[in-house]
Amino acid sequence: MNVEAIMRDGPVVPVLVIDDVAQARPIAEALVAGGVRVLEVTLRTPAALDVIAAMSSVAGAIVGAGTVLNPTDLEAAINAGAKFIVSPGLTESLGRAAVASGVPFLPGVANAGDLMRGLDMGLTRFKLFPAMAAGGLPALRALAAPFGNVRFCPTGGITLATAPEWLAEAAVLCVGGSWIVPKGPLDVTTIEANARAAAALVSG
Repeated sequence: MNVEAIMRDGPVVPVLVIDDVAQARPIAEALVAGGVRVLEVTLRTPAALDVIAAMSSVAGAIVGAGTVLNPTDLEAAINAGAKFIVSPGLTESLGRAAVASGVPFLPGVANAGDLMRGLDMGLTRFKLFPAMAAGGLPALRALAAPFGNVRFCPTGGITLATAPEWLAEAAVLCVGGSWIVPKGPLDVTTIEANARAAAALVSG
């Protein structure tokens, strides 16, 4: 799958921070059962690479790595089985390495300079991050206006209640959300219900 197909697979990509690899399969199974197949496992915990490997064995799951900061992270994530890569920002070294690898890549941007750097690398699909802190919907619209061929996955501060506003924008293909898998004890019933609610949203 290319990055466009991954973004269009579902309106919400869960942003997952998982400390315990034993929870990986149950979480992935609950998400897929609820209709959410594209899963972003952030490299924020020591277990993250093992979590990616475990989730990748769940039928129907399309598992990627988030919080990829440099080419070393990129290589480790790909070796763990990540099918796509998400970064919070865009550097020359990471961007060039990701493009050279051929892996679907969704780099983070927050301003026009970031976008132009990505466009120079042949990239047109970006994660707007942190979406709310970077200016919310007005910032998205301002960035989208001069870059008509660019599409976004806004992430950061978006909730189930506010996601429809973002998804109504033509420049938005999907949003990232951490609410689908809440913090605290594992509750697969809640996760599946949250996934169903997220999967029912419609992108513009």
